[in-house]
Amino acid sequence: MIVLAAGFGLLIGALLGLVGGGGGILAVPALVYGLGLPLAEAVPASLVVIGLASTVAVAPRARHEVNWRLAAIIGAAGVPTAVLGGIVHQHLDGRWLMLAFAALMVAAGLRMLRDTDEAGGVCELPDGGGAWRDCLPRAVATGLLVGFLTGLLGVGGGFLLVPALVVALGLRTPNAVATSLVVIVINSIAALLPYLTAGSATGTAGGLDWTIIAPFAAAAILASLPAGRLARRLPAKTLSRGFATLVLLVAAGVTAQTVVALATT
Repeated sequence: MIVLAAGFGLLIGALLGLVGGGGGILAVPALVYGLGLPLAEAVPASLVVIGLASTVAVAPRARHEVNWRLAAIIGAAGVPTAVLGGIVHQHLDGRWLMLAFAALMVAAGLRMLRDTDEAGGVCELPDGGGAWRDCLPRAVATGLLVGFLTGLLGVGGGFLLVPALVVALGLRTPNAVATSLVVIVINSIAALLPYLTAGSATGTAGGLDWTIIAPFAAAAILASLPAGRLARRLPAKTLSRGFATLVLLVAAGVTAQTVVALATT
């Protein structure tokens, strides 16, 4: 089990380092279907792994590639909705949540198959500034949505953030990847709070199984740094399309297994 957890961790960390997201959207299915955790335990476990791996992945990009002002706005907007999403999750049927998760994966995969325009936008103008009157509402709306999804489904939201930062907010892909990692860290911490609070009340430590989380997170951290270096040498379009194809395949598997579970109960 430890070896299998580490193997999944390598994959998740590599995705975070390569494309600035996507780890969470595959971490939950890996924990549920690959390692046998119930969804109630897989979601907080995913948040721990993604938060730690993203912290390490953003370190070499922190000085030159992160748009700190935008990361702070999106992250702050997402904190209350991340907490709300975590609370809502605890009152919903896990099977229906997995179907919603699969639908989100399909939407993200199809979106990433499309080309993106890096000509600049309201949040990153050619002179390095930004039209903040137009940028702020978009940034806040992005933060609210991604924060809620982080808490509800245990995803970091990078698969949504990177396209949103490029297309809607106008960042270049390297800046979008780095900025998304900062937001993922903020959202993961906020989304984890309801699970830890519930766990402290019942004495279960938030349902965190460290025999699985520790090797999973350690492997993800180890993979995220070299993957980040490799990403700078590969075409962004190739990375995005390869990741999108993987997400769509996993979505098909999640849908099939969840439909079977619903049909047999």
